[in-house]
Amino acid sequence: MRNFIGYSDLINNFKDRCLKNTLSHAHLIAGEDGIGKSKLANILAKLILNGDLEREYVDIINYKSSKASFGVDEVRDIIEEVSKKPFEGDRKVIIIHEGNKLTIQAQNALLKTIEEPPIGVHIIILCESLELILDTIKSRCEIYKLTPLTKNELYEYIKIKGFDYNESDIRSAIAFSEGIPGRIDRYFNDENLRELRNKVIELIKSLNKNDVEIVLQQEEALSTLKDNKEEVLNIFGSFIRDILIDKEVENEEFIINGDKLDDIRELTKEMSFRKLNNMIKTIEEARKNIKSNVSWVMTLRVMLMGFMEG
Repeated sequence: MRNFIGYSDLINNFKDRCLKNTLSHAHLIAGEDGIGKSKLANILAKLILNGDLEREYVDIINYKSSKASFGVDEVRDIIEEVSKKPFEGDRKVIIIHEGNKLTIQAQNALLKTIEEPPIGVHIIILCESLELILDTIKSRCEIYKLTPLTKNELYEYIKIKGFDYNESDIRSAIAFSEGIPGRIDRYFNDENLRELRNKVIELIKSLNKNDVEIVLQQEEALSTLKDNKEEVLNIFGSFIRDILIDKEVENEEFIINGDKLDDIRELTKEMSFRKLNNMIKTIEEARKNIKSNVSWVMTLRVMLMGFMEG
C-alpha cells in the first residue's frame, strides 16, 4: 500500500464501505494498460478481507488467460472456484484480469454468478475499456474508471521506484507516460521501445531528405510490428508534435521526447508548418485505416508515401 501511488480517495471510500458493510459484491475496474489496475484490485481485495495490506492471502484468487480470448471453459473454472468455501475466513475475492478478453458467451456464462454469488464472495473484473463489457455485466458492478496520475504523483512514483536519472530524462519520461505509471517503467527499461523510438526519429529524418532507400528499409522493419501498430503511430505523432511545438514556442519543457532534442531542433529548422500539419493529418488517416481493418503493411506504406508527398 505504501508503494502504491494515486486513487487515495477511491481507496479510502472503499475502505469506509467495507467497514460499514455496504459494499457491492461485484466490481469493475477500467483503465489503460499500465495504470495500476492489478495493484489496486489487490489492495481492494485485502480491504474486503479486512486483512493486512502487507501480506498475501489464499482467499484472493487471480484468473488470467494466456490465450487471445477468455472463453466459457475458463469461466466454468471460475464458477467452480466461487462455489468453494474460503480457507482463512468467511470471505473470498475472485480477480479476473484482462476482462476485455472475455467472449460474449463467457460473459453471459458469468452473469448469474456476478448477479447472485454465494455470501462472502466478491468478484473484481479488470479491463482496459468498458466498451467490450456487456451492459448486463456493467449494470451489476460498481464501476471504477481510473484516470491518469498527476505530474506530482508521477514524480512520487519515480522516487519510489528508485529511477536515478537527470531532470531532463525524468521530464521526458513523465511526458511520454501521459499519466500512466507503467509507461514510465517502459521508457526507462524497455530496450524494444528505445529501439523503436530511434527508428522512428531516423525515419522522419530520412523522409525529410527524401532518402527513398533508407525509408524502404525502415518500412520493412516497421511492417513487422503489427501487434504494436498503435504505439508506432503514437510515437510518430509525438515526434511531429514536438517539432511543431519547438517551431512555435522553442521551450524544451513542452517537449515529450526530450532525449531527442538535438534531432528535433535539427528537424525544426528544416521542416515547414505545412509539411508537419500534413503529416499529422496522414497519421490520423492511418488510424482510421486501422479501425477499418486495412492491413498494417498497407496502412504503413500509404502513410509513409503521404509523408513524402506532403
